[in-house]
Amino acid sequence: MRRMKKADIPVFFERLSAADPEPQTELAFINHFTLLVAVVLSAQATDKGVNKATGPLFAVADTPEAMAALGEDRIRAYIKTIGLYRNKAKNVHALSVMLRDRFNSEVPQDRDTLMRLPGVGRKTANVVMNEAFGVATFAVDTHVFRLGNRTGLAPGKTVLEVEKKLEKRVPEPYRLHAHHWLILHGRYICVARKPKCGTCTVRDLCRYKAKTA
Repeated sequence: MRRMKKADIPVFFERLSAADPEPQTELAFINHFTLLVAVVLSAQATDKGVNKATGPLFAVADTPEAMAALGEDRIRAYIKTIGLYRNKAKNVHALSVMLRDRFNSEVPQDRDTLMRLPGVGRKTANVVMNEAFGVATFAVDTHVFRLGNRTGLAPGKTVLEVEKKLEKRVPEPYRLHAHHWLILHGRYICVARKPKCGTCTVRDLCRYKAKTA
């Protein structure tokens, strides 16, 4: 895979920024806690599907205390339309208890502490740090991993390798919103099977050889 030219990277993000200056997650949330829960639930699930389930859930439990009191069985009933809902219900209940008992019901701001919570991996921690606390992290989901490799922006064989290359290659002032732009571009334009290269604003900068019309 050919790497994108270093000089092209600011142009790449400048164009994505022009199209969407203030990108935001498509997950619905009320506060830092509900953001954390929504991101945990979003693993291997669509944002739309998660939002459908969390609307009623967050209406009755939008704090660690309320979620812990709800109990694993009732949480499971609210999220049963989401993939892996049994294990996710267990994790949401457990992390709520941990936040209540160990963190004064406050969502931690650093990656290592976040990753101590049940169901929270590196990607989830990065999303929460970015969206809740304004930290310029690079959450690499399937879309970001695909774009990093397909465009030549940050090619890597693993999620962590792509993340580390994004940390090195993405310049200011684009670092804060970079992963949002990549996720949205991958979700709607640079899709997995038939990328919509004909409508892509960064087509000429992309190193993907098999571009579509």
